[in-house]
Amino acid sequence: MSNIAGKAYAMNVITPLKPMQTWVTRAIHWLAGTRLFSSKLRGLITLSLIHYAGWAVLGRKHFPVLHAEQPRERLTYSYYLFFSNFNGSWEQYVDSFSTAIPSGLDLLWYKNIGYPKSVPRTPFHEYILHNQIWTDHYYSAYPLAASNDVKAACRLKPRIITLAEQAKTATAEEFTALYEKMLTECQEDLGLVAETPIVSLASQAVQERKRLERQWRRAGRNTVEGAYHHG
Repeated sequence: MSNIAGKAYAMNVITPLKPMQTWVTRAIHWLAGTRLFSSKLRGLITLSLIHYAGWAVLGRKHFPVLHAEQPRERLTYSYYLFFSNFNGSWEQYVDSFSTAIPSGLDLLWYKNIGYPKSVPRTPFHEYILHNQIWTDHYYSAYPLAASNDVKAACRLKPRIITLAEQAKTATAEEFTALYEKMLTECQEDLGLVAETPIVSLASQAVQERKRLERQWRRAGRNTVEGAYHHG
């Protein structure tokens, strides 16, 4: 599953914007950095499962032409790109967003075509799922570590370096006491760095199976109807 690298999940969502709305969205981005509106996004800081989250406006005339023979596209809409890396399941992440910064989401996705608002959650889930683009390649420097694992390692490293220096001159009894003291004080930073199951894979598999079943039923119905009319 290319959306996933170890414990982390990469999400990319592209939603259409009417051309005139592009300038409004850019203005909202500027306002989000001011004291007047920054409080609407402050809840992101409390979500430790997030590695990164960002929004960007893609103007309809700003898509690159990669080759001289490539015809220039005439797009009807501009687009709004949301990209994020996080730990945990898809559902946990989307629910956390709509809980922590509902007004911030409604501000950033203001008047995006089809946006239903972040609450209630079911329409918001459907909107994100409908506009999500599959991540073809996802690289993670520490795929087996969650964001909290990385933070814990940063706190633990100087303690281990100090213990190693103390071990050079300590007796066996002194080292044992220092080692046990460090273990006691660093318990919350001694997590397991390993693969963990991601719930979203199961739910995605169920959704994919349901989609295929609907296709099979439609194909079967069309085959029966075709045979009936032919007969």
